[in-house]
Amino acid sequence: MPPFYVTTPIYYVNDAPHIGHAYCTVNADAVARWHRLAGDDVFFLTGTDEHGLKVAQAAQANGMSPKQWTDALAPRFQAAWKDLRISNDDFIRTSEPRHHRTVQRFLEQIHRNGHIVKDTYRGWYCVGCEQYYAEDELVDGSCPVHGRPVEWYEEENYFFRLSAFQERLVDWFEADPERVRPAAKRNEALSFVKGGLQDISITRTSIDWGVPVPWDPSHVFYVWYDALVNYLTAIGYGEDEPRFATWWPAVHHLIGKEIIRFHCVWWPAMCMAAGIDPPAHVQVHGWLLVGGEKMSKSKLNQIAPGDLTSDFGVDAVRYHLLRDTPLGSDGDFSYEGITARYNSDLANNLGNLLARVATVVGSKCAGIGPAPDPHSRLAPVATEVVAEAAGAWAAFQPAAALEATWRLIRETNAELEAAEPWKAEPGPAVDAVLGSALEALRIVALLASPAMPDTAADIWRRLGLAGRPEERRMPADGAWGGYPGGLTVEKGQPLFPRRKG
Repeated sequence: MPPFYVTTPIYYVNDAPHIGHAYCTVNADAVARWHRLAGDDVFFLTGTDEHGLKVAQAAQANGMSPKQWTDALAPRFQAAWKDLRISNDDFIRTSEPRHHRTVQRFLEQIHRNGHIVKDTYRGWYCVGCEQYYAEDELVDGSCPVHGRPVEWYEEENYFFRLSAFQERLVDWFEADPERVRPAAKRNEALSFVKGGLQDISITRTSIDWGVPVPWDPSHVFYVWYDALVNYLTAIGYGEDEPRFATWWPAVHHLIGKEIIRFHCVWWPAMCMAAGIDPPAHVQVHGWLLVGGEKMSKSKLNQIAPGDLTSDFGVDAVRYHLLRDTPLGSDGDFSYEGITARYNSDLANNLGNLLARVATVVGSKCAGIGPAPDPHSRLAPVATEVVAEAAGAWAAFQPAAALEATWRLIRETNAELEAAEPWKAEPGPAVDAVLGSALEALRIVALLASPAMPDTAADIWRRLGLAGRPEERRMPADGAWGGYPGGLTVEKGQPLFPRRKG
């Protein structure tokens, strides 16, 4: 089984999780679930970023120490991901001792290799980004991401010699155009590198909430250099070399477009400086907007995932996040949008197909599902859909994978409308149509299981199949003819009751 290591960015604990966090995490989870279904050896990491000035200020504003603050907020992310059925294999907190050890070991190696030097930094700093900006990057004197005023900082720091890696980074980008996707984001990062790189500050003396610098304890590492190393901490860098060798560099980072520079420039250069390979792949996604604006605490436009799951159900929320905003594009969340997608795709198409087939199997076949017709018109459609969906999942395109899956649902509904088995007398012709519809539903459950694990399992059970679809293996189990027939088919309650609004 080939290794497949997938990560989300670790989320800042200066606030509670919102659906922007959920969008990234659900996408990573669905991709991880697909690769497990495909038989890969998967390791899926998420977690929380707990150091830095922003966290220290949020803690102080709430009358708490940074440790008390992070201990209170990190479980809220864990609870949110549990509610959304996120199947992460590890949840890392950067305040953990294991992470402190790895950060110190990794950056000590870079220091020993001669790529960290001491100097004085002066510049404009955004606390929200935890990032310095050049004068020409500001928008009316404010942060280009948060739109808030920046602050002038000046202090003695240790610097990473990023400028020494310009040519190697260009070579890294050009050796494989697929390292960073989509192409527009790759070109953006490559253009930044070719524009000339400056050495960057990686420590602070103005705060003490961070990982101490081992060769100079009066400094702590700048939060971004601490945070990026989490990807190594979780797989045993410096402590479990066989495990580390298994997972690195076969890693796939899923990140938001605002942190391209950190992951596609600084991070691969840091890996080179430490003597390890850069990451294999960085997949960049856009923002999930609300009313055309990025979610932020200051704009009071954040939506908690739990507010949606309690209203629409977990799998409907997961489906909407995956289906309506393809990775790489910005999307605009609205209740009208999720309601429309729920009613069209889930209630009308999938839910009605299952209910219709189960009802007719009950009336024409005494509730026992027939075997599929090997020559059904749906058989070649299913073969095409399985191949298309598999390719889309492998390419980090859940939206396209689900569109392919829903093609099979639409074709099956059309086949039933044409054959009208509910009007025919019981017999071989009706059995062939209904058996083929049951087989299509079986394949749909497999293909949809990364997106909607509980719904897929419910369909599987109603078809009379044992176990859960995620226990099967693709592509073998996606081949036409896998429904055995002779199983009791259950109609049950509507899978997705239609919603008003």
